[in-house]
Amino acid sequence: MTLVSKGSRRIVVDDTTYRWRVRHKPSYCQSMGWTPLTFAVEHADTPGTILVVTTDQPHPNCWYGRDARPVLPSDVARAIRHARQTGWTPTTPGSPHHLDWSHTFTPGP
Repeated sequence: MTLVSKGSRRIVVDDTTYRWRVRHKPSYCQSMGWTPLTFAVEHADTPGTILVVTTDQPHPNCWYGRDARPVLPSDVARAIRHARQTGWTPTTPGSPHHLDWSHTFTPGP
């Protein structure tokens, strides 16, 4: 499984190039503010296991106008480093590696 290249961005973390992407159109639950924003990361040259990061913030396109900040490259780099330390091997095929940082997320209406 690989990321859709349209809309993905490149980032170099510790001399390794990755691609990352935030889903442009939120899911219904994200639109309602019930579930937090997620983004995905993969190795740019040898895609294998995808990293799926669940953040602690709402999607920017939430219908209820909740305060949301964009995912910054520094957020992605921090997630990549943390996932690598906890066992994510991005060039090895397998099931997605999940990183859940949503413990402080408060669902909306």
